[in-house]
Amino acid sequence: MQKRYRPNVAAVVLSHKYPLKCEIFIANRTDLNEVWQFPQGGIDENESPKEALLRELKEEIGTDDVVVLDEYPEWLSYDFPSGASKKMYNYDGQTQKYFLVRLNAGARINLNTKHPEFSRYKFVSVKDVLGDINNFKKPIYTKVLTYFKEKGFF
Repeated sequence: MQKRYRPNVAAVVLSHKYPLKCEIFIANRTDLNEVWQFPQGGIDENESPKEALLRELKEEIGTDDVVVLDEYPEWLSYDFPSGASKKMYNYDGQTQKYFLVRLNAGARINLNTKHPEFSRYKFVSVKDVLGDINNFKKPIYTKVLTYFKEKGFF
């Protein structure tokens, strides 16, 4: 049987200090203790990936006050680990479009959104990002970060 993947966007969010200081946003999920990740979310019907990106940023971190710097050229897929959230039961995993964005200087992160997905956040250096990331996402995060590094962003 063919696997079903949920269309999704994800954002590598740089602080407003970029390019003077390269710090990447990661956040701790509310439903899983010490599981950190990039903001991400599903693409609604009739919504472009960029529209979904801005909506998801607003829903998850309370701001869409960003500049899109680049996007990963391909869709990347991963399977959910066994025991993943029941809300994803119709899908085997997600296929994602990754964007690199920079927060604007006046942007204000607010995790106390309508449906909070994150309990806390921090900005970390590129070399420290993978230290806190859930194991099953590390291969994709590594691929995306390597791509943006090779393009000269980090």
